[in-house]
Parts: sequence; structure tokens; C-alpha cells
Amino acid sequence: MRVTICDSKKELGRLAAAEGASYIKAAIEENGEANVVFVTGKSQVDTLLNLAKADIDWSCVNVFHLDEFIGLKKDSISSSRYFLQEFFLSHISAVKSYTPIDSDESRLEKTVGKLNALMASHRLDVAFICIGENGHLAFNDPPADFDTRDPYIVVDLEKRSRRQQVSEGWFRTLDEVPTKAITMSVSEIMRSRHIIVSCPDQRKAKAVASCLFDDITVLSPAAALRMSPDCSLYLDRLSSSLVFKDGRTF
Repeated sequence: MRVTICDSKKELGRLAAAEGASYIKAAIEENGEANVVFVTGKSQVDTLLNLAKADIDWSCVNVFHLDEFIGLKKDSISSSRYFLQEFFLSHISAVKSYTPIDSDESRLEKTVGKLNALMASHRLDVAFICIGENGHLAFNDPPADFDTRDPYIVVDLEKRSRRQQVSEGWFRTLDEVPTKAITMSVSEIMRSRHIIVSCPDQRKAKAVASCLFDDITVLSPAAALRMSPDCSLYLDRLSSSLVFKDGRTF
């Protein structure tokens, strides 16, 4: 894992986007297309807006979502679909394909089946992700399922993960946050040829330290990133504050 500590969130977004763009363009040159998955959340805004400015032929890019809450309406401002449209897709030309995750609970089994069948022929070239405040990857909260090889799975959301959604302003109260989600599995994220992790802000400092120093177990999902063959972790001064000499205080 490569760790880059940036002076600001703006610099983090610029550098993470530049590296990710280089991998997308390389995949297009080699294969004629690129398969890219995106996480959503406030930590990703600078990276996405910078990526949207890159000189990329988006008509050759297949876009996927990392996760989505179950039970939200399609037009909900708290959905991954809304976020990616607002901060990324509306800023670029049309992509080759776009696969949002259907959040309708009545179609849950069918949705997961379709996503898993699709990923069988679309190995990810680049995964843009982050680390949750509780150390989760996507919505794989601890204790995460490290054994499944299904690309997408249904998970129960831990209370700390749901609280993060409230603190970021996506929901007004904890009771409004769905308790279940569809998420890309840890094993599928690890299959990505390149992983770009944009992780700014003080609130992520403990999770970053856990990612870098904890044993790789289901209780520390983010630590699994150290098993990736190619992962770049971008931090700012605040999120990296516990990195040096493992100076955590729990």
C-alpha cells in the first residue's frame, strides 16, 4: 500500500483523481473500455470533481456503485444514486454504461442476482473508495464477511455506521437511516486491479490507524486493503494525525 499525506483536502482530491485517471486511461488503451466503481460520501467530493475534469473518453467507461441503502426512493438525496449524479455524472459526458443499485426491497434478491451476474464479466480496473469511521469498507461493517466470493451482498448496518450518515447530514435522525444495504463485498473490492482511497478529515484518523496497524481480521475490514496488489491511500494532515509511531489513543 502506498500512503500519501497531503497538506489539504483539495490537494488530496487532485492527486487521488490524477492517479485514478491514469489507470482508467490505461485500461481503455489496453482493453477498449474501463470498469470503475465509486463510493459516495462527503470525503469523495474533491476527488470526483477533479476526476470529472480529466481528459478521459467516458464513452468507454462502465460505471458501478459500491453500495446503496435498501428502502430509499430513487430520488432520495440520501441515496448513492443521487450523490453520484450530483457530484460526478452531471459533470461528464455520457458513459458507456451506468449500473445504479436498485434500492427497492421488494426486488432485493433479483437485484443482487443481476449485479453478481454482471460483475462476472466486468472485473474492476479502478475502485474509488474510502474508509468508514468504524473501519468499514463500503458497507462491510465489522465483523465483515471475508469469506463470501459473491460480488454484491446484503448486510446489516452497524449503529456507528448509521450514525456517520447522520453526522454527514444525509439523514436528520438515526431512526431515518436504513438498517440494511446492498454492498460490494470485501473480496470483490480486493479483486480490483487498482484501488484509490480518498480519506480526509479528523473523524477518520482512528480508522486510518486501524487500517495501517491492526491485524487483518473481520473486526478491522479496512486493514484488508493491505492485501491489495495495488492500493493508494490518500490522507490529509487531519486523517493522518495518528499514523506516525502508531500514536493512537482509544
